[in-house]
Amino acid sequence: MEFEHVTVLLKETIDYLNCKEGGIYVDCTLGGAGHSEEIVKRIGAEGRLIGIDQDSAAIKAAQERLSKYDAQIDLVKDNYRNLTYVLDDLGIEKVDGFVFDLGVSSYQLDTPQRGFSYNYDAPLDMRMNPDRGKTAADLVNTLSEDALSEIITEYGEERWASRIAEFIVERRKEEKIETTFQLVDVIKAAIPAGARREGPHPARRTFQALRIAVNNELGIIEDAIKDAVSRLKKKGRVSIITFHSLEDRIVKHTYKDLAKKCTCPPKFPVCTCDTKQEVKIITRSPIEPSPEEISQNPRSRSAKLRVAEKR
Repeated sequence: MEFEHVTVLLKETIDYLNCKEGGIYVDCTLGGAGHSEEIVKRIGAEGRLIGIDQDSAAIKAAQERLSKYDAQIDLVKDNYRNLTYVLDDLGIEKVDGFVFDLGVSSYQLDTPQRGFSYNYDAPLDMRMNPDRGKTAADLVNTLSEDALSEIITEYGEERWASRIAEFIVERRKEEKIETTFQLVDVIKAAIPAGARREGPHPARRTFQALRIAVNNELGIIEDAIKDAVSRLKKKGRVSIITFHSLEDRIVKHTYKDLAKKCTCPPKFPVCTCDTKQEVKIITRSPIEPSPEEISQNPRSRSAKLRVAEKR
């Protein structure tokens, strides 16, 4: 399958990045290279782009898509949690901007064998790096009922989480749950019929929760933001797109912490904490897709963009 991905909030994300000719920019979630392509168009032949992705298919697609541009381009197969090491290996101390698009690419969702989607019958995988780590099937078949319930509740915000976890444990006593459709059947059996008649697909929240758990998506966001900010030049910016409330909450609060000028109690007459404000928050409210973008790409409907600038 050809790597295809509709880039969300493309113009807004890159406009807020304030790209300049000859600048150094990092796309921490390369995906379909839509953001990267727009960056290299703006930084010219003297500029440099570093693209990071843990998916080999994304790296290969980006190489083809970006080959016609003159900017220096370094594509690295890795997880953005290792951002500091990637930059050190490339001999880069400071950069002008970072982009994070925390969503799953359309290619990953629409490639059945990757196991991300409840719409295709496929091995229950969900790893963004298919060469490493435990699969969703591993979690479903080995975790305790309490652990499964906690994951589905916390990461999926699913009201029927405990019942779904109970049904998973009962089903796996009969047979291993190894495919997406096996899991969908369990979820549908667990959620009462009346609750399944309205709203999104009944498996959506559970699949989201397992994907987040498999890839430790939430656990690495805060540290990655702090690492990025520490490598920004003055006035450099970081643009981050999230796709659900849990991610957005982490980005919002991390920006807020980095933007604090003082952490002393309000009644202290003199500041003793020596806290230095590291960023200025550019987007007080998140930027969301226009109605036109949502109509053209329904998957963009939950996207939110937040931007901060290095002090």
